[in-house]
Amino acid sequence: MSIEITSKPIKEDDDFVISKTLEYNSQFVENKYELLSVYFRNDANEILGGITGKTFWNWLHVEYLWVSESERENGIGSKIMLAAEAEAVARGCVGSTLDTYSFQALEFYKKLEYKVIGSLSGYSGEHERYYLQKRFR
Repeated sequence: MSIEITSKPIKEDDDFVISKTLEYNSQFVENKYELLSVYFRNDANEILGGITGKTFWNWLHVEYLWVSESERENGIGSKIMLAAEAEAVARGCVGSTLDTYSFQALEFYKKLEYKVIGSLSGYSGEHERYYLQKRFR
């Protein structure tokens, strides 16, 4: 028996661990998830902003939100988030979760009615990571 530590995992090994975790979870909940991405494009079809995430167990889980620096004060981020939330509601979601760092977009998410439900300090020695949620009406 041995413990292996690696920064270059074999995909099949990770897939095995994930599949066994999902197998365990399936005793309690359905292991169905659906990817959710929203893109804001200009007339040249270039992406000026976007969101990636997934919906599962009646929640939207936002993974990444990015808006081009030149567009950050033009409301694109809000439009993208609201579009993702509307799609999540259409999929039967009751709320959304995400995390952000102190140097990212905490105030932006608060304006969209997200509430901080926890945080961890000390990232890179000086930054806070915030965990947020929003319940849909």
